[in-house]
Amino acid sequence: MSYWKHESAIVDEGAQLGEGTKVWHFAHVSPGARIGAGCSLGQGVYVGNDVLIGKGCKVQNHVSIYDAVTLEDEVFCGPSMVFTNVYNPRAAVVRKHEYRRTLVKKGATLGANCTIVCGSTIGEYAFIGAGAVVQKDVAPHALMVGVPARRIGWMSRHGERLQFDAAGLASCPATGERYRLNGEHVELIS
Repeated sequence: MSYWKHESAIVDEGAQLGEGTKVWHFAHVSPGARIGAGCSLGQGVYVGNDVLIGKGCKVQNHVSIYDAVTLEDEVFCGPSMVFTNVYNPRAAVVRKHEYRRTLVKKGATLGANCTIVCGSTIGEYAFIGAGAVVQKDVAPHALMVGVPARRIGWMSRHGERLQFDAAGLASCPATGERYRLNGEHVELIS
């Protein structure tokens, strides 16, 4: 076994977990799940069958990653954040054939208690604030807050807020990486 799991965790036969991944207390990984190397699944995490998790992801306590969700590499899921997979659920109506796929791209952060409504794509290095409700696609590097979530700024790859000058240029305060704001998109230039 190339991964580690706490004795209270359940990893169903057929699940694929990468080298060095850790599965903590009372977590449950379903048989069809595919999880990359170096991930951490916190206490009480649930991972469904039709779930793909890239390498280096951190899934904090009490997050359920339901079928039709994909996390690319180095995604952070804050404590108790929520994914959905059916847009209009009813207990008495089976809608498994209506799952809407959700894609969270590389390096994105999903803050504590935020909700990602199914069918959304969260762009690379986007930052969803705690408690926000995302109902539509999010641009790469966007800083989103509120209910419904709205963009209030832009974030660097390092997770620092970017302050653009009149020419549309900014530097990450932590790394010095340079970014350009081009309309509603941010691009790394150095």
